[in-house]
Amino acid sequence: MRALSILWLFAKLGFQNEAAYRANFWVQIFESVLNIASALGAVAIVFARTDTLAGWRAGELVALLGVYFVVYGAIHIVISPSLTKFMEDVRTGALDFTLVKPADAQLLVSLSEVRVWKLVDLLLGVVILGYGLWRIAADVGALEALGFAIALVAGALTVYGFWIVLATCAFWFVRLENVLMIFWNMYQAGRWPVDVYPRWLRWTLTGLVPVALAVTVPAEALAGRLSARNLALACAVALAVTLGSRWFWKIGLRRYSGASS
Repeated sequence: MRALSILWLFAKLGFQNEAAYRANFWVQIFESVLNIASALGAVAIVFARTDTLAGWRAGELVALLGVYFVVYGAIHIVISPSLTKFMEDVRTGALDFTLVKPADAQLLVSLSEVRVWKLVDLLLGVVILGYGLWRIAADVGALEALGFAIALVAGALTVYGFWIVLATCAFWFVRLENVLMIFWNMYQAGRWPVDVYPRWLRWTLTGLVPVALAVTVPAEALAGRLSARNLALACAVALAVTLGSRWFWKIGLRRYSGASS
């Protein structure tokens, strides 16, 4: 509940900041709509030539796109801006002001910046996901829905832990923008199921950058392709990454000497 109250406070501040630049707000909405339209257009082009792609039908792939944009929107709403700000605060020493506050420092830096306009990506992702589910509704039962919910939470925790590890590296390295750019370039591959890629890239998108765990695995649950073993593995990875990132965060925090050093 405390985390939700902190998030709500930063969300209100984020809305106030965005309201001061209304033209930018509408430009960003247009960019989001264009991005989603181009992704759906690519799917339409593919399925104009074939009925399946690596075993995925059109409705299943639309549902995967919905998951992709839901996760994409969630990252851009709070995780990416907050942890990008945190890395800058480490460099300038402004993290001092966070550390003296009576709340967990990792929680504060994870929620400190909210981009309200990125809710558009999340909401459009939900709409696309709903349309994909409507296309495959006959194949989605209670077990598939439960598997999807569990896999989506596991994927979200994995992505968050991955971002915490990247951000914590700011205690050792001055600039990490190029590393974050590599992540976003790799995340673009999540618009398609990992089954369409060569084996080496599938392993990269699963083990090195958790795109498959965040996008493909939840979509597989909806499509009835996800086994109990793989779901359990995704949950185990999420738990390991979450605990490991917390451990790494504490190690990095001990290296921080503040602005006064």
